[in-house]
Amino acid sequence: MLRDDLRTLWTEPRPPDAPARVWRDWALLAVCLAAVALEAGLREDVVWRPVAAVFAVGLCLLLLWRRTRPLAMVALAFGSVVLLQLASLVAARGEPVGLDTSAVVLVLVYALPRWGSGRDIVLGAAAVLAAFALCAVMDDTPPAEQIVGLVFLLLPGMIGAAVRFWGTARERQMDQVRSREREQLARELHDTVAHHVSAIVIRAQAGRVLAATDPDAAVEALEGVEEEGARTLEEMRAMVAALRDRGVGAELAPPAGVADLERLVRAPGDRLKVDLRLDGELASLPPAVDAAVYRIVQESVTNAMRHAVGATEVGVRVTAEHHTVRVSVRDNGQRTGRVRDGYGLAGLRERAALLGGSLRAGPGTDRGWQVEAELPTARSERGAYSRPRR
Repeated sequence: MLRDDLRTLWTEPRPPDAPARVWRDWALLAVCLAAVALEAGLREDVVWRPVAAVFAVGLCLLLLWRRTRPLAMVALAFGSVVLLQLASLVAARGEPVGLDTSAVVLVLVYALPRWGSGRDIVLGAAAVLAAFALCAVMDDTPPAEQIVGLVFLLLPGMIGAAVRFWGTARERQMDQVRSREREQLARELHDTVAHHVSAIVIRAQAGRVLAATDPDAAVEALEGVEEEGARTLEEMRAMVAALRDRGVGAELAPPAGVADLERLVRAPGDRLKVDLRLDGELASLPPAVDAAVYRIVQESVTNAMRHAVGATEVGVRVTAEHHTVRVSVRDNGQRTGRVRDGYGLAGLRERAALLGGSLRAGPGTDRGWQVEAELPTARSERGAYSRPRR
């Protein structure tokens, strides 16, 4: 069991979304360099002041690559710490070598499990522990203080591992939401097509009865329509059965769409007034787009009911244009600032992307929260909805 866990840790890949360098890195570097300059200029008990200052500046510069090369930065930092500790043997006893700002290496300890691969974490942790053990042997610090120092050294790494685990767990949840949204879209596509194919099969069967006195070619053609329709329906049911939960049958009714929005907006009752406006030719939307419009409005109105502080009204606008349908849902609640998207909005964004459109959600310009979606209604030459480049 332990061997399998170690093998899993060793093969763990690096997080794919590690930013190379952001503005916070430069701000942190500026603060660290200012602290080095102040300490090097004001402290009087520093041995080898120029060497100590250059060493501290070097440690600060390593922060710029802590995400892209965490193992190399940890190896350089703690290798330098060991060299400085060896140099302290040459210096006078009782006088420190190096600056207190060298504690910036704790940021590198945090970055190692946060952004490194499993191999980086194992090798980097070994380097950190080896450097600490060597310094502990050469130092006269009491064992109790050494234990406290070890805990203080490893604490940033534990925090980094916890943050990484939390981020990974959230990403997995988001993947599950996207997967469920794909499944729901597949269900709706299946149910819509199955509804029409069932009608084709019924008509073909009736055609066989009515064509009893017609030429054999007509009967043969009707048989072909019946056979092909039944085969298509069977294959589609088998495909979607793999996506559905076990025990759930195949509904043959088409999913809710724009025509059902009037009934939907009456559901909130007196709690929240919903102003619905429909503009343009919305009766001939493709089934998948029709269902997506309903889902966007449903989720947005539900979120307004649950989370809009002080909201009394929600405005819903659905507008069909030349090759696009636009959906806008806005409430008049208190503006609370930008918050992280929930799983419902993440699923809607995935659905819009699958249909070749886009969805944006955020605080309104004046009040409340707004959701804006744009979905294409025209198909490409290959028969699928156009998908935006990412």
